Amino acid sequence: MLVFLIPPAVVAALTVTMLGIAAVIFTGAAPFLIAGGIALAVNRSNRRRAALRRGGAPGTAPIPARPAAPPRPDLVWAHARQRFFTLRGEYAAYECDTMEVLRLPALADVSVPSTARFVDAFAEAQALETDAFPPGQHAAQFVAAVDKAERAWRAARDAADRIRLSNLSPAERATVERVIKLLTTARDSDNDPERLAAYARARSELAKLDQAGVIPIPRPAKAALDAAAQTALPA
Repeated sequence: MLVFLIPPAVVAALTVTMLGIAAVIFTGAAPFLIAGGIALAVNRSNRRRAALRRGGAPGTAPIPARPAAPPRPDLVWAHARQRFFTLRGEYAAYECDTMEVLRLPALADVSVPSTARFVDAFAEAQALETDAFPPGQHAAQFVAAVDKAERAWRAARDAADRIRLSNLSPAERATVERVIKLLTTARDSDNDPERLAAYARARSELAKLDQAGVIPIPRPAKAALDAAAQTALPA
């Protein structure tokens, strides 16, 4: 058996060489190790923030949100009262406009179910209206009544817009169209005799439609038409 003896000088040289190679390898890998450590730390931080946004880090209960303060009843009532003023103004504008009544006659006819529901809801809200904030449950009842009246008004208008003159006979529709032309002439003509004649004929035709139950003419519309005819008289 042969035994090779390596001189101590050779062993020392080999040791120095291996240590140098290891140092070079470690030095080259150091930037990658540092970068990897930074990326790992950033990833953990991002996961922690995401967990907090979802309701807390693992193992922790989410912080309950502070409940919103309930709206003040007097402010809710005041807002409902303003909405009711707007609704009443829209309804009054319709009832005073003869041309609008002729365009949407179903909105003036309580035999139409949607119109009847609106009239009842409007009357209920009007009965609950007060000048000052009322005590007890009165304010809540008024707010609910206004909500109901607004919904009923929209439904009644939509139904009247769909119906228009479809419920009238051809002769009745022709009469309505004639009255609309007369009212347009009375409004736009610069000739006093022509305007007076147009108002007179329009009022006569409307009276016939109203008496026959073809188109119910609201009293405010009649009054507005009478006032317009009086204004048309020459000075």
